[in-house]
Amino acid sequence: MGDVEDRVRWIEAVTDPALSQLGVDELVCELLERLRWLLGVDTATVLLLDHAARQLVVTHSLGIEEEVQQGIRVPMGEGFAGRVAAAGEPVVLDRVDQTTVVNSLLWEKGLQVLLGVPMVGLGRLVGVVHVGSLTQRSFTDEEIHLLRMVADRIALAANSRMSGTERAAVSALQRSLLPTRLPRVADLEFAARYVPGADLQVGGDWYDVLPLPGDRLGIVIGDVMGHGLPAAVIMGRLRSALRSYALLEVDDPALVLDRLDRKAIHFEAGAMATVLYAVVAPGHETVTMAVAGHPPPVLAVPGGQAALIDVEPDPPIGLRYLRRHRNQTVRLPVGSTMCFYTDGLVERRGESIDVGLDRLCDSVTSAPADLVCSHIMRALIGDEESSEDDTALLVMRRLAGKE
Repeated sequence: MGDVEDRVRWIEAVTDPALSQLGVDELVCELLERLRWLLGVDTATVLLLDHAARQLVVTHSLGIEEEVQQGIRVPMGEGFAGRVAAAGEPVVLDRVDQTTVVNSLLWEKGLQVLLGVPMVGLGRLVGVVHVGSLTQRSFTDEEIHLLRMVADRIALAANSRMSGTERAAVSALQRSLLPTRLPRVADLEFAARYVPGADLQVGGDWYDVLPLPGDRLGIVIGDVMGHGLPAAVIMGRLRSALRSYALLEVDDPALVLDRLDRKAIHFEAGAMATVLYAVVAPGHETVTMAVAGHPPPVLAVPGGQAALIDVEPDPPIGLRYLRRHRNQTVRLPVGSTMCFYTDGLVERRGESIDVGLDRLCDSVTSAPADLVCSHIMRALIGDEESSEDDTALLVMRRLAGKE
């Protein structure tokens, strides 16, 4: 490649007027398919920048489609895509392994070399486009230029879609409903994933990690019944209320859920939600939780098989439950991992939920939190099409330290 005929063919492929008739997602997929053909590569991926979280989110991928289904995120400045974004210029990587990339799917796929370029629109970083090859090869200046042309066109399309008033409002709401960053704690580490349901609409699933007085931490995972914007709005109100009650009752998760239940019955008539609220005690040796209709967490201890925590659930929030919610306390040994999730992770149409729960337990190990998240999403979501339900996943690991 590199002669005049090839350059003309590349320009025509990227500037083809027929592409302007496509929607944004169709346009991006078509451009990535043409990239794979023109460059003779095996994978092509687009990551858009989440400005609030300072993370790159995989939105389109050919060759490693699981990246989208598993909600892969790459922090700015870390891994390959993070380096491309931070550098603001093309980067070639000729060794793909755990020392050079943070997304394990890239080296598990067997990629040998990556080429990435930043996407810039209206003077701002929009994201990153990268391509990969299963065999060692080099990239010419012309090929890098082609990738930059594609990145520019995708950036223009992404900015066009995101400039719509409705899109901006929904995106702002979604950002406000999930933590942009998880707390940094000396002997605890956290990782999370959130994948919206069909049509990428916001929904009623949420997770939260709350720093509380006295070296305590609050852990929340919840799911409002229903879909779309109405469920998300109710979820936002419940989330805000729970945060307030958590500060009032720092030692009593059950009382927090009692207050939340009364609030929902009074102000959110007809709404229903499953919620698990837990408090990690000072020293982080135990976790006390109250469960309102939510699936139980999974605990993996070093040298042992992960299992569902045996908790007695109370009815969901929003039902007229006259008894007080109950607290239950479990130990969190050093090196153990606790996994919280919503039912979108384990429920599949035509399959018993027990099958999904067994699959989840098989996937949780006593390992770094982000690796556990990746393994769970790969095992339970894989490359399947988006389900109708959202999926939220939060993993907590206790590191060596206080005992």
